[in-house]
Parts: sequence; C-alpha cells; structure tokens
Amino acid sequence: MNAPSQFAKLISTLAIIALVFYSIILHEVSHAFTAFALGDDSAQRAGRLSFNPKKHIDLFGTVILPLLLYITAGFIYGYAKPVPFNPHNFRNYKRDSGLTAMAGPISNILIAVVLSVLYHIFGPFPQLQYILLYVIFLNLLLAFFNLIPVPPLDGSKVLGMFLTDQAYLKWTAQERKGMLYLFAIIIGSSLLGLNLIGKLVLPPVTFVMRLLGLPF
Repeated sequence: MNAPSQFAKLISTLAIIALVFYSIILHEVSHAFTAFALGDDSAQRAGRLSFNPKKHIDLFGTVILPLLLYITAGFIYGYAKPVPFNPHNFRNYKRDSGLTAMAGPISNILIAVVLSVLYHIFGPFPQLQYILLYVIFLNLLLAFFNLIPVPPLDGSKVLGMFLTDQAYLKWTAQERKGMLYLFAIIIGSSLLGLNLIGKLVLPPVTFVMRLLGLPF
C-alpha cells in the first residue's frame, strides 16, 4: 500500500472513531433528556443534560474499549457513564423507565438515518461514503445490541414495560450479573464459531441498511 493510501486510511479510521465516540455520547444524552422530560431531574442535577463529551466519558467504556475492539476485532462497541435516574420520580415507573431506556437506541437509529442521507449526497466522494457507511453500520449495531432484553442493556427495561411489577423487579435485579452472562455468551459462542449475538443483531441491522438504500 502506498503512502497516500495509508494516510487516507488513517484519516478514515480517526474520523470513524470520532463519530462513533460522539454517537455513544448522544446515546447517553438521549437517556438524560428523556428522563428529564418524563419528570426525573436526576440527570440535570448530575450535570448530564449536556452535549459536552467530558460530562459523559467513561475512560474504559468510551475510550479504551472501543479502541481496543477496533484494533483487535475490527468493530467498535463502547459505552459512556450511565445516566443517573430515579424511577420513583416518574409518573409510571415501568413505562417511563422503558421509554428512557428506548431513547438511547432510537438516537443511534436516527443518527444512522441522517448519515444515510449524507451518504447518498456524497456519491462523488467514495472515501466520505466509506466513513459514513461504517459509522451508520456501527450506530445500528449499537442500537440493536442495546435492545437485546438482557439486564443491564436498554432492552431489558423496554421489555420491563410489559412485565408485572413483581417480574419487573426480579428481572432488573439481574443487572450486575447480566453483563457477565452476556459477555460469556459472546466469548463462548465466538470460540465455538456460533456467533450467537451476531445472528441476533445483524438481521435487523441489515434490514435497516437496505431500507435506507445502503450496500451491505
């Protein structure tokens, strides 16, 4: 590979990382504003009703983990500091907790939609299209991964809207163990060549990308 191609690849990589980084921030900001709109001011009091990345960065989840995964596995997943919220401030704690959780993935889907418009506009610029396509894919991946109904992912609270009060409390109590189980499934299925999470998440990602007129 010649020097200009290497330089272009470096610029593309940095642009992708920067855009996905801010997408993760917007995911958390969406949680914060939705909770506030539904009557909980916990995020406001914690200074999280802000688009300033410094307010939301988790050193490991927002910086180290995405970079590590991108370098070693070729994809990006990360998280920002969870937005504090108190469901007791909501008028309907199950419904509003679910809506607050749903706001994060919806923000990633909306980012993908907006960037898909830019992708079609920038037809004469394939390098820009490459960057946009990768960021769109990763935003959709973040959205649908987070919608998996396993605590502490957002999907667990979305599912919680439809559970009884007793079942909801038992389900959300699994938050500390849930991520360990999830990563165990990811690692185990990867070692066995099953890729269970990919088989679950990639079909809706592919569907939305094709719906947006994007190659996949």
